[in-house]
Amino acid sequence: MNTLQTGKPVVLDANEGRSYDMGRITAIFKADGEETANQCSVSEWWMEANTKGVGAHSHDHGNEIFYVLDGTMSFLVGDAWRDANKGSFIFVPAGVQHDFENRSQDRAGVLNIFAPGAFEANMPKIVEWFAEHPPEDAIR
Repeated sequence: MNTLQTGKPVVLDANEGRSYDMGRITAIFKADGEETANQCSVSEWWMEANTKGVGAHSHDHGNEIFYVLDGTMSFLVGDAWRDANKGSFIFVPAGVQHDFENRSQDRAGVLNIFAPGAFEANMPKIVEWFAEHPPEDAIR
């Protein structure tokens, strides 16, 4: 008996997906729980120039992969910040403190894969949090 859950095929053009506006930050979800049978969540995160992220945090379950699509993003992984240019790859295991922000003078974006699980369910609370705490300028 095959117990592997399968998702649905997803084909999207650039800029398509479910978008979440958080002021100077926009998340565009490409695939999430329903499409991937809760195996992963795939999203783009775009930040305007000089924009701070949500702050240092960790996830009890779920590994994260970040791939810089454009510009330069700064990542906190553990206790160290590092600048990551276009094409950079970052893997953050569950339980490891992390954050990201755009300290540059240009818009920047990352592809995020959160696995396992459906991360999009968290987005209404994240959008609400940013409505109450608009993104600040990044530290230079």
